[in-house]
Amino acid sequence: MDTQNTDQRSLPLSGIRVLEMGQLIAGPFAGQMLAAFGAEVIKIEPPGKGDPLRTWRELDEDGCSYWWRSIARNKKSVTLNLSKPAGCDIARRLLQHADILIENFRPGRMESWGLGPDDIKKINPELIYTRVSGYGQTGPYSSRPGFASACEAMAGLRYVNGHPNETPVRLNLSLGDTLAGMHATVGALLALIARQRLGNGGQAVDVSIVESVFNMLEGVLPEFDGAGVVREPSGSTVTGIVPTNTYRCHDGRYIVIGGNGDSIFKRLMTSIGRSDMAEDHRLSNNQGRVAHEAEIDEVLAEWCSGLTSSDALAKLDDADVPAGPVNSIADIAQDPHFEARGAFESLPVKGVNRQMPAVHPRLQDTPAQSRWAGPELGEHTSDVLESWLDVDKDQLSLWRKEEII
Repeated sequence: MDTQNTDQRSLPLSGIRVLEMGQLIAGPFAGQMLAAFGAEVIKIEPPGKGDPLRTWRELDEDGCSYWWRSIARNKKSVTLNLSKPAGCDIARRLLQHADILIENFRPGRMESWGLGPDDIKKINPELIYTRVSGYGQTGPYSSRPGFASACEAMAGLRYVNGHPNETPVRLNLSLGDTLAGMHATVGALLALIARQRLGNGGQAVDVSIVESVFNMLEGVLPEFDGAGVVREPSGSTVTGIVPTNTYRCHDGRYIVIGGNGDSIFKRLMTSIGRSDMAEDHRLSNNQGRVAHEAEIDEVLAEWCSGLTSSDALAKLDDADVPAGPVNSIADIAQDPHFEARGAFESLPVKGVNRQMPAVHPRLQDTPAQSRWAGPELGEHTSDVLESWLDVDKDQLSLWRKEEII
């Protein structure tokens, strides 16, 4: 693919240089976001196999992960052996020219290579040093390996997810990693704005998976602090908000109904033929509905069981009641709303168009642009080192011979 076919200069991060060091999901997700909005993102990978995500989950005919082609969009792959001093020296030289670093190694690893924040500040005080780890750079757990599974549990998400008195369950996703990547993106951009507006140079951005997940727990801590209430798992409902639940329809498909506003509840019950409940003073506010949750859910479950999911949703839509299907990715791929919103995009990979989610959020005047899919390992090593470090081909050949790149 011609990577110059889009005018990258029109994007909000045009001219910003990012070095992405790390692997798998959290750090690379942040790199993907920055690259989509115009930053030049250089992904550092170890020679040989590269980022392990290249061979995770479903693979194409060449043994490359479909996921890789998505999360590495718009990035340039440079191989660099950081186990050798010469490799660390090249990284140090690259960091002299970078605006943002994203790294998601275990705390202390970058320092062991002589690439920690204090080391780099001496040669590039303008660098925004963005760090993603499981538990943060400080604290008694900082040295622990930080995988999303353990961090989601520690941060309280797993506790409230599932059914009462049953084993806590997880979403079939590494949600904690992605949330950390989003927080890293926000942190890097805030630091970039501070550098530009306040002129105070670069700074370190410390993002942990645990705190990124904990930050999503809404009112759980204030309620515990103020009322001593521990939010418990609640199955397919949300504690203290009624009705909001998942119901099985006649065709075996599930839908979610969120009828918990006072006026919405009246429209909901009227639309399903239960005007008596719509006008019942006991159910006129959320507190009363919480007290009669089982009764309300039984009525809604019975109504849904007599209709196909499409018929039920159509009736609810006519009544202006928030509701939606529980979609699989197969459902999403053929949903006209997703299509109309441009939620999918295709990029060529070796002559075959591969579909991936379009980048969100949508900016009206400077939207994200995808210029190429995740690159081959080391595809841009020569170009980047020549342009960033002004080295010649003889030096590149020597580094290759010494297995540094």
